[in-house]
Amino acid sequence: MRLQTDTRGMTLLLAMMTALGPLSTDIYLASMPHIGAALGASNASVQLTMSIYIVAFACAQVLHGPLSDKYGRRPVLLGGFVVYLLATAACVASTTIGMLIGARVAQALGVAAASILARAIVRDLYAGARAGRQLAVMSTIAGLTPICAPVLGGVLESFFDWRASFIAMGLIGGAVALCMILLLPETNKNIQSGPISLASILESFGVVLKNPAYRSYLGIQAFSYNGLFAFLSGSSYVLQEIYGFGPTQFGLIFGACSTSFVLGAFLGGRMVARRGLDGMIRLGVACLLVGGLGQLAAVLAFPWSPVALVAPEMVYFLGIGFLLPNTQAAAMTPFPERAGAASSLIGFTQMTSAALVSWIMAASLGASALPLVTVMAIAGLGGFAVFHSTKRHRGSGRL
Repeated sequence: MRLQTDTRGMTLLLAMMTALGPLSTDIYLASMPHIGAALGASNASVQLTMSIYIVAFACAQVLHGPLSDKYGRRPVLLGGFVVYLLATAACVASTTIGMLIGARVAQALGVAAASILARAIVRDLYAGARAGRQLAVMSTIAGLTPICAPVLGGVLESFFDWRASFIAMGLIGGAVALCMILLLPETNKNIQSGPISLASILESFGVVLKNPAYRSYLGIQAFSYNGLFAFLSGSSYVLQEIYGFGPTQFGLIFGACSTSFVLGAFLGGRMVARRGLDGMIRLGVACLLVGGLGQLAAVLAFPWSPVALVAPEMVYFLGIGFLLPNTQAAAMTPFPERAGAASSLIGFTQMTSAALVSWIMAASLGASALPLVTVMAIAGLGGFAVFHSTKRHRGSGRL
């Protein structure tokens, strides 16, 4: 039996698919300092398991979207799940940091299909503010992942070791894959004709990028993700090594920040029909600006206070909840026949910029949280500036 459109089951399955990507980063955050000790690796090498994952995730999205436009969503999803589960088993079996890094690359190549095609499926089924509402509901559900995953990872690390987090990834990923195989219908009703080739993929991306409103939303998302991944990749080190928290305490703090994201996504889903996509995005970038600049100022004033770091971060995460579902919906609305390509470029831009930020974090973290909060401030200011400087493009009638 296949799920029907506009059912809770469909929303839940798409949210579970969306959550696999964050799960594969968040659940092992508390284990990162311990992976280095267990495998005899430096902090920079362990951070590479995060940044290389992000790079591979970004590159894979370039292919998954156009392939699903041509062959359908289900076949590409099935292939992605197979790769992800095999790679997760390789992570568990790793005995050197090099093996773990290689397995993380394969893991990202597989799981990218689930994340990117969940958005494309939403565009197959909905448009405009309705798509924004659907993505917000999915984000609210999937947002439980960054709340629960670090806590679960911290508990697993405390009672077992770093491999337990990867075992949990495999079990959860296998359950989502089984649900997809049994329940998800094929939603792509605009299967593209003609052979698939590099030229056809680039042509599809070119059509999408010609839209000025799409480029505007792409820039807003990139800046917002930069701040999100700065905290994602740097918070484990800052909170545990600089502020002295344990794995479980780190998980609880990260979960508190993620609760703000869930709250933003939940409220955004309720408010988008009245305020519109751009109204919610305006509210989101305001939170990014206040959270980013506020965090920098607070840490400069109170460098050893974890409250100075965490409280403004919760404001930033609230803004992410307002912003991400609605920028995604607004960017993809003009492209019902190229939903996969449009979703791929969103993911590629997000993750490429996030990979750069993750590398900056690995190279710059030291005795203080200043590198982290500086990147957060730049990201918040950048997202705010792009939104308010592109009003003409976003109001061009091309949405």
